[in-house]
Amino acid sequence: MERLASFGNDPFDKPPCRGCSSYLTEPYIKCAECGPSPFLLCLQCFTRGFEYKKHESDHKYEIMTSDFPVLEPGWTAQEEMALLEAVMDCGFGNWQDVAYQMRTKTKEECESHYMKNFINNPLFSSTLLSLRKTKDSRFAEGAIPFKPTDDPPRPTFDSVLSRDMAGYMPARADFMEEFDNYAEWDLKDIDFVDDDSDILRALKLSVVDIYHSRLKERQRRKKVIRDHGLINLRKFQMLERCYPKEVQELYDVMRRFARVVGPIEHDKFIGSHALEFDLRREIRRLQEYRKAGIKSFCSAKVYERVKRMREEERRKRTMLCDVLQYIQDGRACQQWLSKQAAIDAGITPAVTTITVSATGRRSAPPLNLTGLPGTEKLNEREKELCQVVRLVPGAYLEYKQALLNECRRQGGLRLAQARALIKIDVNKTRKIYDFLIKEGYITKA
Repeated sequence: MERLASFGNDPFDKPPCRGCSSYLTEPYIKCAECGPSPFLLCLQCFTRGFEYKKHESDHKYEIMTSDFPVLEPGWTAQEEMALLEAVMDCGFGNWQDVAYQMRTKTKEECESHYMKNFINNPLFSSTLLSLRKTKDSRFAEGAIPFKPTDDPPRPTFDSVLSRDMAGYMPARADFMEEFDNYAEWDLKDIDFVDDDSDILRALKLSVVDIYHSRLKERQRRKKVIRDHGLINLRKFQMLERCYPKEVQELYDVMRRFARVVGPIEHDKFIGSHALEFDLRREIRRLQEYRKAGIKSFCSAKVYERVKRMREEERRKRTMLCDVLQYIQDGRACQQWLSKQAAIDAGITPAVTTITVSATGRRSAPPLNLTGLPGTEKLNEREKELCQVVRLVPGAYLEYKQALLNECRRQGGLRLAQARALIKIDVNKTRKIYDFLIKEGYITKA
């Protein structure tokens, strides 16, 4: 017989007795021959010689109890597990809460025992250090770095820093809400027992395999976030803005491929494209100099200065053509020219008055119909109407056809009926209505 540690302090954590289905309390019996799932019996069923399927009463057995000292006398194995669970729940240093949760030891006893056996114990410290080195060398896993400091930041919940870090907790290397956060829900009711059929056991194993694949995907995403430093979003955005606009667009497109390559390879890839962009731009500039017959960099500086002046003059001429095209008011053109001349001379232009109509509204310039669809279907008088009321030809033709159809159906048309048909400015509707009556397209009702 061999004394072993129990499953835990809570009786609900242990499987029920296979004889009476009651919750097990220590000590209880475990069959040493039945498996792989443990065959557990309470003392009452064991003394009665309970047998079930392959289990027989003469099988070897083990007494399961945690009521024995492990590290020092006066502390049973059950109390050792309760101490570790309390420290994990309440946090290291909160000895008052740890003692309250244990209920069998005082604050001073908990602190001294934990410091003596789990912190200052040379056997445990060397073992934990070697395990940590082995894990780092094999898996290279750890907390996702935020910044080089011994004490990582601990932002409060729902603070600005916490939102910027997407709910990441650097001290725990976890997120407030993990990817696929409810993956464990599919396993909470699964229990493997000997009575399961082969199909049911295979189904349960498939569910466990699916859960493992979801955990692997969660770890893969956290590894990508850690390796590429995506926690510090502002630093990542500042690094992205250091590239030219064209490279930024490429950076945005190629970001999705960062998950299949390492961070160094991805940065080299983007950096090489930025260098290629700079080289191509320099080559185009040198080709332009050669085409212009420039053979020295001094001549190139003069060429660039003259080129900028030429571009400014072309821009001014373009602005003037736009004004002359869209504004047919000579007075407005003269005011604009005077203003531009004052700006070119370095003088603050005088404030010019804007022509206002008798109704208190600004008089809008006529609409330019050049290139607008439907202009070729209008006569000169219709073009003039569209320019005055600032109505595109396509809309005018649609309104005209609607008014003509209504006039034929009613035998005449009133202004109120026209306003009900075309939902635009009432003044524009009146001008269109008066024009169509004057031209003889429609008649008054």
